[in-house]
Amino acid sequence: MPSDGGNRISTSGYLSNVPSNRVIRVAHADDGVAAQTLRAGIQQLQRELDVTPEFPAEVEAAAAAAAKNPRLPELDRTDLPFVTIDPPTSMDLDQAMHLSRNATTGGYTVHYAIADLAAFISPGDPVDIEAHKRGESLYGADSKIPLHPTVLSEDAASLLPGETRPALLWTIELDADGEVTSTHVERALVRSSAKLDYAGVQQQLDDGTAPEMLRLLREIGQKRQQVEVKRGGVDLALPDQEIEVVGDRWRLAFRTPLPVEEWNAQISLLTGFGAASLMVYARVGVLRTLPAPDPHDVQRLHRTARALGVDWPAEMLYPDLIRTLDPGNPKHAAMTVACTRLLRGSGYAAFDGELPAWTEHAALASEYAHVTAPLRRLVDRYAGEICVALCADRPVPDWVRQALTDLPEEMRASAHRSSAYERGVVDLVEAGVLAPHVGERFEGAIVEVDEKTGTHGSVTLREPAVEAGVASAGAQPLPLGTDVTVTLASADVATRKVAFSLP
Repeated sequence: MPSDGGNRISTSGYLSNVPSNRVIRVAHADDGVAAQTLRAGIQQLQRELDVTPEFPAEVEAAAAAAAKNPRLPELDRTDLPFVTIDPPTSMDLDQAMHLSRNATTGGYTVHYAIADLAAFISPGDPVDIEAHKRGESLYGADSKIPLHPTVLSEDAASLLPGETRPALLWTIELDADGEVTSTHVERALVRSSAKLDYAGVQQQLDDGTAPEMLRLLREIGQKRQQVEVKRGGVDLALPDQEIEVVGDRWRLAFRTPLPVEEWNAQISLLTGFGAASLMVYARVGVLRTLPAPDPHDVQRLHRTARALGVDWPAEMLYPDLIRTLDPGNPKHAAMTVACTRLLRGSGYAAFDGELPAWTEHAALASEYAHVTAPLRRLVDRYAGEICVALCADRPVPDWVRQALTDLPEEMRASAHRSSAYERGVVDLVEAGVLAPHVGERFEGAIVEVDEKTGTHGSVTLREPAVEAGVASAGAQPLPLGTDVTVTLASADVATRKVAFSLP
């Protein structure tokens, strides 16, 4: 799953009565009836959205040829023992890191290697054309629609352990407080020494057996989190939904991210901040943007807080409010969902010679660029190429500049597909979990209410971990942020629709 903090995996850590980020992970699946139903439903969703994991023959052939003949850089940094941290089953490894203390400055040196797709793909070749059609990889449950053929994304271009790979090598110097003092990126050969997973790394950190570099990940990650607080960034870390499909049984639960996932995300964010700074200074590039919240939405959020009895002093900014919320509290869970309304409208802004009117990502309280997931997201290849040229004091390649005009729209379209795919998988899974229980009653909390009707909204169940639509059976408005008992009115796997009613 693409994200700016690497992938997240299934571990223990289940919650009840909390909103989620609506991402389904498969904890375990066999070949029983439930798994077959899930996979058949996902195939139907893929047909509806006209997406497929398969590639045209000419694209596969071009990818296979490119995999055998990459353009390799002269600089060799295989002396650095990089590691990757990803889910155990992941093969599309974009990022590898090496962290060290800087004895001279008392700070830290972050080496972050990013898979170099431009070493394999030429502008206008079949792989490039297909990547522009897809925009990004799509993920849902145990399904994946890759951006590039797997001969590249899971083999020749992936930063697999023990393999020498071409990469864009970012070198970021931090002071003792975790603030950036310099950023540089260049092409280099790198080699990962180990493929680690989040649960294993967290266990080593918790039991004190972690090597120095992993302890530095925690140290740097925590300092970067402090920098984020100072900067005014928003940290809305909602849990994932995780499913087991065994025999004829579907089981769904919430799962919180591990601390190491958040620290790893800080390294990725750090790189994106550096890339944005380089491009803004040079007046050429593509940024990930999010508009500032509309004052009317902020006022509405204050009204929601008052209605829920959530203390929000007038002088407290909403990023600070979010950090006070306990999603295990029904009223706070409803407030958390309401806060997400201020984080909508993200997009991409490309520029060449003149900066766009808005350059900042409001949730991050900084200018930011996507550069750390080129195996899984098209725009990263272009932004990375721009930064390499700028750091080498060379002109940005024409093929990159020519693509800037269309990139924001291509990424907007792919994001729309990705959202529809993810939402469809969530709806399918929740319908499958609930289908045998129509007419039964469930405990939960009302976390969202339609402001126009007052009688329709969303409920989060305590068990199973489902969020779904709910309607008041009468004319009474739904009680936002209140524990309720709802009745399952319908759950249809074929249509992927679930509905609850509140007596």
